[in-house]
Amino acid sequence: MLSPQEFVTDLFNPALSFLPKALFVALMSSAVCGVIGCYVVLRGMAFIGDAVAHAVFPGLAVAFVVQGNLVLGGAVAGVLTAVAVAVFSQNRRLREDSVIGVFFVAAFALGIVIISRSPGYAGSLQQFLFGSITGIPDEDLYVVAISSAALLVLTFLLHKEFVAVTLDRESARALGLPVFALDLALYIMVSVAIVISVQTIGNILVLALLVTPAATARLLTDRLGVMMLLAPLIGGFSALTGVYLSWSLDLPTGGTIVLAATALFLLAWTFAPRHGLLSRLWQLRRAAVHVHHAGHPR
Repeated sequence: MLSPQEFVTDLFNPALSFLPKALFVALMSSAVCGVIGCYVVLRGMAFIGDAVAHAVFPGLAVAFVVQGNLVLGGAVAGVLTAVAVAVFSQNRRLREDSVIGVFFVAAFALGIVIISRSPGYAGSLQQFLFGSITGIPDEDLYVVAISSAALLVLTFLLHKEFVAVTLDRESARALGLPVFALDLALYIMVSVAIVISVQTIGNILVLALLVTPAATARLLTDRLGVMMLLAPLIGGFSALTGVYLSWSLDLPTGGTIVLAATALFLLAWTFAPRHGLLSRLWQLRRAAVHVHHAGHPR
């Protein structure tokens, strides 16, 4: 296994230029997914995040077949499908999750059909589904950096509105907030965040980057502001650890990042100061002792 010093040496080795690129994309996508994932976790939107990951696939496939930019192709597909879901969901005869199921699975199927028409079908499909540490072209670094910065700025500008809609949709509507437009904006932001992450972590595992760090942060704090600071830090640490272990031990990058994030979640679930398992058991024990003493006064 490589030492951390050897890993740093490899990062600055010109012959391994793909390694720092992969780490950069992993860190940027972790930061963006960590912030936006807080809304996803608080609103119970994990299914939507999974569905969006399917939705971007046909755009990635088209971009691959025509040798275009994967980030832009995936973003266009995700945005178009998000708009379709937001519009069709206005018909309350069908629940939103049903509409999502129809459109996003159809989008994923379309992506498989499109990419099957390209040469090297099996290898490229595996790269899309599970990520590739060596498959990130230089121009995508700029697209990822600009997209990440734009998403973070938009999140900052719309934070109060997103919080209002997240906590109470009806009150937000009564206050005159454009709930439909805010839902659409959040869907689109989730789509772009997922597209940024797909290249390193893969289409199948990308939901973990959106949900797991935010869920971990949720266990550690009751304050949304602190949660939105912790989630990208947790995601970034998972990305760094995952890239280091995957390079050192020759493991799949996406899977290793997800397992690192899951390990942090399990640690928080067990040891979190207020909401961890041990803390809850201690509180129950204290409550039982208190009841015991109250029932047997001296």
